[in-house]
Amino acid sequence: MDFDFPNPVKIVKRTAREFAEGAIAPLVEKMETGGEFPKALIRKMGDVGLLGLLVPRNYGGSALGYLARTVAVQEVSRVSPAVGIALQVHHMQTAAVLDWGSKTQKEKYLPALCRGEYLGTVAVTEPTGGSDLLGMASTAKAEKGDYVLNGRKCFITNAHLCGAPVIVVKTGEGSRGLSAFIVDKATRGFSAGREEHKMGLRGANTGELIFKNCRVRAGNLLGDEGEGMKAALKTISEVGRPGMAAVALGILEAALEEGVKFAKGRTLYGKPISNLQAIQWHIADIYTEAETAKLVCYRACWLKDQGRECATDMVMGKVVATEAACRATRKALDIHGGCGSMLEFPIQRLWRDAMVCVSAGGTTEIGKLVMSRAALS
Repeated sequence: MDFDFPNPVKIVKRTAREFAEGAIAPLVEKMETGGEFPKALIRKMGDVGLLGLLVPRNYGGSALGYLARTVAVQEVSRVSPAVGIALQVHHMQTAAVLDWGSKTQKEKYLPALCRGEYLGTVAVTEPTGGSDLLGMASTAKAEKGDYVLNGRKCFITNAHLCGAPVIVVKTGEGSRGLSAFIVDKATRGFSAGREEHKMGLRGANTGELIFKNCRVRAGNLLGDEGEGMKAALKTISEVGRPGMAAVALGILEAALEEGVKFAKGRTLYGKPISNLQAIQWHIADIYTEAETAKLVCYRACWLKDQGRECATDMVMGKVVATEAACRATRKALDIHGGCGSMLEFPIQRLWRDAMVCVSAGGTTEIGKLVMSRAALS
């Protein structure tokens, strides 16, 4: 087994780190206090190629694959998990359009998404919940060759930043009763609702999408009618979950860096606290969590790039990485002692960010159900 990254992945990793440290780091404090996403970043991410990593070159991307995408999101999230989740959800829409879109849809939407004309999103979750797809209440009814959409989506990342989101709604009953649409922002009856204010991932835009007698053309149907369930599950399981895992990997790396830096710089009993065995154990635990999560997540994305079955591996990576991020940031908080609760120290932000990542893209409990089915079979 070769655990070294191919050269294109190494280049993406270096590019993403340099971009994050140069363009994103100066904005983190403002995002944290104001809670708003810096819109100027969208074009800049497009300029350096971060938005089109999964998209073929003929549509404006680089088609470097899922391992490259993971390390890019990881490096961005090491500096700002809020920008990391915005980026990974954007990739969800590019993948959905690539997998299910018509040639016309790909030519219209993918270049714009790669350039950064707006951020992408896939809207599934409703007030009734995100895991129960068949329980959603939003509908699309065929009418005179068009579809009329009614309903409300909530907790949607990039809701107010997306120019043409992918929406999954009911067009019938049962597993073939869901369909996906691309809805342009200017369509009458479509609006962005309230913007949520979260304990973590502050600056990442999260909000509602509302449809009131919103009429869209049949040409906006993504795939065929009745394929919404398959499109949603594939996009969430093979793009959304590894994307959230990558955000968690960035948090893990940042937690290790912050824990080590504080332990070396904090003096107690006349010596750095990094000399204390209890602190060393915490550092060792954080280091192990980070390295273990990387192995699981990188392997899952390698499988995807090889065209092999990976859904269970993807959810395993998501569960392992997000839960590890919660444990690791808590241990890093302990290393900081009382300083960990002070807003001037990044570790408190990383702990809050990690907590929000657990439910995004599917809860740990749902992930365990998926893994248990695979194990029992």
